[in-house]
Amino acid sequence: MRVDVSGLGHRFGDRPWLFRGLDRTLHPGRVYALTGPSGSGKSTLLAILAGWMTAREGSVEHRHVDDVGWVFQNPHGTPRRTAIDHVMFPLLAGGARVREAEAVARGLLERFRLVDVADQQFRRLSGGEGQRLMLARAVAAQPQLLLVDEPTAQLDLSTAREVNQAISRLASPRTIIVVATHNPETRDSCTDHVDLGEHQDATRAGGR
Repeated sequence: MRVDVSGLGHRFGDRPWLFRGLDRTLHPGRVYALTGPSGSGKSTLLAILAGWMTAREGSVEHRHVDDVGWVFQNPHGTPRRTAIDHVMFPLLAGGARVREAEAVARGLLERFRLVDVADQQFRRLSGGEGQRLMLARAVAAQPQLLLVDEPTAQLDLSTAREVNQAISRLASPRTIIVVATHNPETRDSCTDHVDLGEHQDATRAGGR
């Protein structure tokens, strides 16, 4: 299982290239920090990796990768459902029995330091708790490719630190994980680094 990125580049219409000449092979068990200046195409690249967009040049090959999960900047949950309900749902949808789903969900809540709020409604959670819950729910769904878009962008420093600690525990042998971020601490919580800023340089060089 892997994602092969070869000669990837994208721009909108005749506007300047966001990035160009990106080559990378993404493997399970790794957490890739995707960084770059504002406007460098981080969210666009996530959409291309997900198959939601087609790059202007180059290719993305999903090898035995069919299931894609996404965690957005702002945590979205069902206001009156509890934290454990959110984590149990993908497990139940996947065919797990209630007791099994609850046991796995509680284990994930413990992993992301959410045991104390397991029975709280989503609307009662703090921003950091909500974002960590979305990460726990994403792990419960066991996607083969998990894309996380700016998970600390709307959080204060203390809360962002909690989410970064959760990201450092995301790695899974079953999942390829890519985290788009502008936060150096989030980048350092990942195992690998892809800098789109380097591929903006390649764009300028190709345009001369």
